[in-house]
Amino acid sequence: MKFSWRILLLWTLPALVIGFFFWQGTFASTTGNMGSNTASTRMTYGRFLDYIDSGRVTSVDLYDSGRTAIVEAVDVDLDNRLQRLRVDLPISAPELISKLRDSNIALTSHPARNDGAIWGLLGNLIFPILLIAGLFFLFRRSSNMNGGPGQAMNFGKSRARFMMEAKTGVLFDDVAGIEEAKEELEEVVTFLKQPERFTAVGARIPKGVLLVGPPGTGKTLLAKAIAGEAGVPFFSISGSEFVEMFVGVGASRVRDLFKKAKENAPCLIFIDEIDAVGRQRGAGIGGGNDEREQTLNQLLTEMDGFEGNTGIIVIAATNRADVLDTALLRPGRFDRQVMVDPPDLKGRIKVLEVHARDKKLASEISIEVIARRTPGFTGADLSNLLNEAAILTARRRKEAITMLEINDAVDRVVAGMEGTPLVDSKNKRLIAYHEVGHAIIGTLVKDHDPVQKVTLIPRGQAQGLTWFTPSEEQGLITRAQLLARITGALGGRAAEEEVFGDAEVTTGAGGDLQQLTGIARQMVTRYGMSDLGSLSLESQEGEVFLGAGLMSRAEYSEEVAARIDQQVRQIIEHCHQEAREIIRDNRDAVDRLVDLLIEKETIEGEEFRQIVAEYTDVPEKPQYVPQL
Repeated sequence: MKFSWRILLLWTLPALVIGFFFWQGTFASTTGNMGSNTASTRMTYGRFLDYIDSGRVTSVDLYDSGRTAIVEAVDVDLDNRLQRLRVDLPISAPELISKLRDSNIALTSHPARNDGAIWGLLGNLIFPILLIAGLFFLFRRSSNMNGGPGQAMNFGKSRARFMMEAKTGVLFDDVAGIEEAKEELEEVVTFLKQPERFTAVGARIPKGVLLVGPPGTGKTLLAKAIAGEAGVPFFSISGSEFVEMFVGVGASRVRDLFKKAKENAPCLIFIDEIDAVGRQRGAGIGGGNDEREQTLNQLLTEMDGFEGNTGIIVIAATNRADVLDTALLRPGRFDRQVMVDPPDLKGRIKVLEVHARDKKLASEISIEVIARRTPGFTGADLSNLLNEAAILTARRRKEAITMLEINDAVDRVVAGMEGTPLVDSKNKRLIAYHEVGHAIIGTLVKDHDPVQKVTLIPRGQAQGLTWFTPSEEQGLITRAQLLARITGALGGRAAEEEVFGDAEVTTGAGGDLQQLTGIARQMVTRYGMSDLGSLSLESQEGEVFLGAGLMSRAEYSEEVAARIDQQVRQIIEHCHQEAREIIRDNRDAVDRLVDLLIEKETIEGEEFRQIVAEYTDVPEKPQYVPQL
């Protein structure tokens, strides 16, 4: 708000000053020369002539080039006192001077001064001066906001944050769950502290290390840990800060960054989100972005060019390594690509232990149980999970976090905020049958993940939810597991059809159908799990550039495309019939579970399996016990 008022005053002041000078100039040109002789009482020109004829005028002073006269006249009504009167004279009245002389009236003419021209000149000069001063003020303020005087016009200077001794507050002890990546980067720190250990045997430390992984896995956290451990000068910048609308600015900033780095070598340079500047050159329709490509070319030259950059280690992070230029990834620039994947069960336990240091946890809480409940969670997800649990604990005015807050926080992070419970109605019963259909398929199909809980409490866009927890850390997925997932996804639609009939099926299965169709198509086109044979008919990566896919040839004929559609349909129809058969054979168990779910609104997985076991045999599923 302060800045807005300053800008308003900055532009209002010149207008006021110019108006003042204009008024002054105009006033001076008309009345400024009258000084103290101005008179407040006016007289008409005709009456002035009558006063001359009657001999009542004693003196006349002419001003403003003869257009205004100050007259001293005797006023009979005021006991013959002298009175000063102002008269506006006509432009041409040559007989007036002769008449005044003939009447022996004292006549004085006052020449006009040139004050109006001076004020006009000042008024014309003051606006450019104030405009230049205002622009100087704005640029000076901008320079102070951008890091110091003189930086506003220095577009080509690097904007990297520089720390002579990086005190990030993060060490390797604060990074957990990504042990392999830590070991790779600990070598970089060791080289910076004890380079003779490597140079003695002829080893050369990598010039660049590229951290690749999904968002939230800890790439930036690792960079902070390296900076905190190494104790050497540290530069940090985002890839987007290189690129500007002006061609050549990004390349100039790269040169300036490496120039500063060489002056402080050995040092570290961290470039976050390097895909903003390192994308493949020449991609897209009509060529690439000239400014970005020039910036990339300069970066390639600085990292491994003719001069070299001894003592500078570049660490970059991205979650889109597939779009980076191949020249950037070659040895000599980024010698190592460190994969930072989401942690496994053992890693999640360590991550939770790190983030639980400053949390008050109840004695009943088991970190291992939380880790088992959160497969696929990244380090950022786990940190957010414990933070949400702490917020819920404070909101409920509890002294410590309990498993109830942990479970509610998991549900909130995965599915969204809890909504208003459904009222008893036909719609609630239909949703209950839909969710129980998913759950009973997951319980009775051997290769499906076990049910964790079924609930009718709305969360996010879902009116009801069925949670499944994998029984083991899954790297590779079998064909039987994929078919089981398709069958489980069709459980809700199958229950609606068996209980209410085809006319009463709802749109609730829309997301399920989209998910299972994608799984079935990948089984046919990527994994070779169909009658078409062991063929990969689609690339593992989609086209990431618009122009890259326009001229590419089709990967299969129209006949093969028709057969793919046929195979996908056969897989889904087979799983659909199996799901309907399971619902039909276990209708009594389904009805009882629906009544219980409507009454309690949530059924835990163990209770669900016990009820199903009263009606049919429940297959045993493997339990994963990690080596902790």
